[in-house]
Order: sequence, then structure tokens, then C-alpha cells
Amino acid sequence: MIKFGTGGWRALIGEEFTRGNVRLAAQGLANIMVNENAVEPGFVIGFDRRFLSDKAAKWFSEVLAANGITVSFIDKFVPTPIVMFKAREMKTHYSACITASHNPADYNGIKVFIEGGRDADEVITAKIEEQVTTLQQSDIKSVDFEEAVANGSVQIINPMNEFVDAVIDFIDIEAIKAANLRVLIDPMFGVAKNALQTVLINGRCDVDVINDGQNPSFGGLMPSPNAATLYRLKHLVAHEGYDIGIGTDGDADRLGIIDEKGNFIHPNEVLLLLYYYLLEYKGWKGSVVRNIATTHLLDKVAADHDEKCFEVPVGFKHISSQMEADDSLIGGESSGGLTIRGHIKGKDGVFASSFLLR
Repeated sequence: MIKFGTGGWRALIGEEFTRGNVRLAAQGLANIMVNENAVEPGFVIGFDRRFLSDKAAKWFSEVLAANGITVSFIDKFVPTPIVMFKAREMKTHYSACITASHNPADYNGIKVFIEGGRDADEVITAKIEEQVTTLQQSDIKSVDFEEAVANGSVQIINPMNEFVDAVIDFIDIEAIKAANLRVLIDPMFGVAKNALQTVLINGRCDVDVINDGQNPSFGGLMPSPNAATLYRLKHLVAHEGYDIGIGTDGDADRLGIIDEKGNFIHPNEVLLLLYYYLLEYKGWKGSVVRNIATTHLLDKVAADHDEKCFEVPVGFKHISSQMEADDSLIGGESSGGLTIRGHIKGKDGVFASSFLLR
């Protein structure tokens, strides 16, 4: 009943996504970590704003802690990229975020990350699935969450400031300050606001936010930033005089951009603009990685600058893997996910949208 797809395990709440199955997945991963001698230096886990995400993160942590794995538990909802960032900083072998990303509100799920804080590949997810098939509920080890906190096997952390500082250090914050921008953010009732707003305020932007707060139904829309779902953002940017609108999906790893006239800038165009800018204006070098569904114009931009463009299957784990193999400059997909060399090895809507303003 636990099957991982291109972006983790996602399932209907109350059917496949249940306390029992979350605990089975945790025990399966715990077994792998013990068998691989990958218990140290612990495990990072976070969660988004979806229904049951916070509880599921605790269920998962209770099982890991009972198996002798120290859990660094992010106790506030955060973007998935923050979990990946912290896992990279701590050099953990495995980590996870409870999220179903941009899926409808009646879904939840688990994203598992491996060394470097990047998405687990098919080899790892197949191992978890195989482990789960051998387990019964009676095989699950568990300890009460509060007891685990008390004895130190679960440690409460909040890496928000570390992440925000890393983004600010990467981008040209002085250029953003000089631009004196009015920015409207639409987190789509997800988790992007705190991190993204903090970065932009540091850049002296005038920032407003819509569609914020706890809303288990995501306002009746899929939390996926595209031309249709960002209709309110498009209208307000054009009619209220904003310089740019930024939309992010439920766990803030994808972005959607609205220009000052209210036009949706397709992620294919965002990727092209960024790659061209980095090569032509910043003088940076490196290949680009795209999936099979992303614009082939990237191939032409790469060729014009004596660089390579690599095509990989759908799933950001393939992009991350190829970027690492070739030390690529940028990688992305037409659904709005991208990252740049030197940042985390996974897509990040907070970072990408901040970088666009530089």
C-alpha cells in the first residue's frame, strides 16, 4: 500500500495515508538505517500545513526514536527546502518531510531525502517499499513523543534563520535593495510566507501577502502555482501596481511568477531567463539539466555558450543526480521547480523567486 512515485509517497488521507502506514514506513526506513550503519548523525524531519502533517511527523519520529535514531524535529511548519537544507548541513544519511506538495487537499504523503539533502532515488524508495511488505504492525517499535523529547532522542530545532541567512548570502541583496520593489506573495495557504517574506524584507521590498493562514482545503484550489490557480494574484498585481507577484506551491518547492502587467511567466521562460542571465551577464559556466517535459530551447542556449544540456526523466531526483554528476549550473522543470549550483540539491521556490529579484 506504500508506493513511492516521482516525488515521494502520496496517498488519500484516511485510506492509504493512515497512522498505521506512516509508522510502517518509518519502521521500514529505520531498519534500512540500522542495517546500513547510517544511524549517525541522526535524522531531520519537518512538515507542511496539510491536515495531519504535524501529527504524522510525530508518529514518524516516535518510531525512529524507539529504534535508536536521534531525530532533529522541526517543530513549526516549514518549506520542504528547509528540511533539505538542514539535512545537508547536518550531513545526515536520511531525512524526510511530511507533505503531499501540490496535490489536492485530501492527500498527504512523505518525501524522503538522502545524503546531501536530495530526493531519494528509486533504489532507496524500492528498499523502503520492500521493507514495508515484510512488516506487521506488531513489528513496529515506538516511544511516546514527549518521552522521546524528554530523554533527548527527539531534539526540537528551528533552522529557519540559518536557511534565510544562506539565501540572503547567495543572492545580490544590495541590488534588490536598490530596486525598491513592491512584491505580492501568494503562498497558496502553504508554507512559503515566513521564509520568503523575511528574505524580501531584508531586501527592503514592500511586501504584501494573500492566501495565507491555516486552510486545510487550500481555498478550494490545488496548491499548484500556475496560470489558472494564480488568477487572484494576477489581478491584484496588475491593478494594485505591484512590480512582481510570486506564487509558491503547498510545500514551497515550486514557484509561479506574475509580471507587473499581470501576465503569468511560464516556468520554461523563467528557466531560460535565469540560465541566459547567469551565462551572459554573470559570466558563470556550466551545463543545464531539464526533464523531458521542459523546453528544448535550453539546449540552444547551452549550445550557443559551448555548454551542454542534459535531458532526464520526470522527477527532480533525476535532475539533482545529473547536476551533481556534471557539476551543472542550473536544473529545472516546466512545473516550476529549479535550483542553482551552490544551493541545495533540490528544487526551492523560496530561493528561486528570491534569486529572480537580484
